[in-house]
Amino acid sequence: MQSQIHTSSDNHEITVYDTTELYGEQGAFRVMQFSNQAIQGAMDLHHPERVVFEYPRAIIHLMEFNAPSFEEAFLIGHGIGTIAGHFLDKRFKVAELDSEVVELSRRYFGYIQDNVVIGDGRQILEGEEPQKYDYIILDAFTAAGTPRHLISSEFFSIVHSKLNPEGYLLMNLMGKGENDPHINAIHTTLAEEFTYIKSFSLPSDGAADLKNIIIIGGFKPIRFQARHMAGFNEIQLGQGYLIRD
Repeated sequence: MQSQIHTSSDNHEITVYDTTELYGEQGAFRVMQFSNQAIQGAMDLHHPERVVFEYPRAIIHLMEFNAPSFEEAFLIGHGIGTIAGHFLDKRFKVAELDSEVVELSRRYFGYIQDNVVIGDGRQILEGEEPQKYDYIILDAFTAAGTPRHLISSEFFSIVHSKLNPEGYLLMNLMGKGENDPHINAIHTTLAEEFTYIKSFSLPSDGAADLKNIIIIGGFKPIRFQARHMAGFNEIQLGQGYLIRD
């Protein structure tokens, strides 16, 4: 490809570019990035099957460890297709708002699955059968963060109804960790629907730094192995306000 591809959609300014350094690591990488410097995904061109970023590695571990024989997953937010592309032997349904993102994932990142539906993830999930899914994964961002209608009490109620009794919701969020009122609010809202919740964060230099936060909720105890969490540490979130539509 050319060294850079710029394109626009109704939702994003999107750039795809190749680089020899990514977050201090030397190599050959291809990156998809939105206009606000938000990197949506990266591929190691020497090892395309490698999962480059920590947060999908941690999510994959949680999925493999808590329900290793899972069959059905619903994913909101496609990016370059890292998580669904890792589980080629499972049935994924992927909701992506932006058709241009999907096209770029196929053309430049080798995404081969025919399982992406274009549209709003909540609306698509609402139309699914009750108790169908082993996992529902939320990995959707705009410039303002995770859309409110995907972290509200009403959304979590829909998620609850679409998961089977062994199922889990996994969320990739951006926040400041244990003292972030917004993350605490998401945690408190989620606790209305799920008995068991665990939260994890990547370490950061300062308390005000934004970082990836993973929250998993389910109907039975959540297990993990710290050495497979790609640097994520368990955190204890506090009480927050309830998020409504």
